[in-house]
Amino acid sequence: MQYVTDCLNSGWISSKGEFIQRFEEKFSRYCGARYGVATSSGTTALHLAVATLGIGLGDEVIIPSFTMIATANAVVYTGAKPVLVDSEKRTWNINVDKIEEKITKNTKAVMVVHTYGHPVNMGPLLDLAEDHNLLVIEDAAEAHGAEYNAKRVGALGELGCFSFYANKIITTGEGGMLVTNNEDLADKAKLLRDQAFDREKRFWHRYIGFNYRITNLQAAIGVAQMEKIDAFVETRRRNAHLYNSLLKDVNGITLPPEAKWAKSVYWMYSILIESSFSMGRDKLMEYLARKGVETRNFFYPIHKQPVYSGRYKGEKYPVAEQLSCKGVNLPSGNTLGKGQIEYVVECIVSAST
Repeated sequence: MQYVTDCLNSGWISSKGEFIQRFEEKFSRYCGARYGVATSSGTTALHLAVATLGIGLGDEVIIPSFTMIATANAVVYTGAKPVLVDSEKRTWNINVDKIEEKITKNTKAVMVVHTYGHPVNMGPLLDLAEDHNLLVIEDAAEAHGAEYNAKRVGALGELGCFSFYANKIITTGEGGMLVTNNEDLADKAKLLRDQAFDREKRFWHRYIGFNYRITNLQAAIGVAQMEKIDAFVETRRRNAHLYNSLLKDVNGITLPPEAKWAKSVYWMYSILIESSFSMGRDKLMEYLARKGVETRNFFYPIHKQPVYSGRYKGEKYPVAEQLSCKGVNLPSGNTLGKGQIEYVVECIVSAST
């Protein structure tokens, strides 16, 4: 509240002001990146990343089928084609072993998604990208603070994209961020973010740009949130470990993954409801709703979305489909207390008997 008041008193409430630069610097440094480019949303950060890399009509970008639709949309906005790959059962992320078979002469990039806060196995992915001269974009919208081999996600590929929507680990209400270690990419992203206004000649444009700016007011909230991000991440991890300890012996539930090389931030506490559970996933969600517990189903795969299904007719991604059918997100927010988690688990246990 103090930072927002300071912003209001300064008179700089739109897309100029000190808080934007402070937020970009704090967040990029947190990710281990040299540069940050704040945007109006996570989706605009993704689109800006693809556009900044010069990807367009006739190009292909490999993405997982199991993801939120913004991942695919960001590619389509540029005229490029999203090429789908199935997930792996262990981490629910893109199956790196299945990427190579989807590479063609038109493939320009791989956009990986750190699903529900668990990082992708980036080492083999980066090796594959180098072998095939592919660019790597990290969709880290759900993974602020997640780590791969003790390195935070976002700065492991060419560009990393984050969302600060209200349900994310830190929030600016709406907002996003692109991070990179490449100065040229950062400069181009900042240019395109602001209608590609020429820096030397006002109202002169050499590129098609966008209005993807964040406001100084939002950035003020972001600066304050950055002062609490470590505590927020630890809260998510502590709550996930409590959930795990209480649910580990419940028959028919698969707990969320955490690979030995990963630090998951458990953006959502996500479980799979197997056939051995006493009821199906949807019935369990209805049961929990009657008990006052709000839940969310997993994403629908891209190849099943009505807007995209015609493009991928006949293609099958069985792991993505299983995750979509079995998965449920339990209450996961930063303010969730121990007693509330225990109540959620009590309701699940009662449903299992």
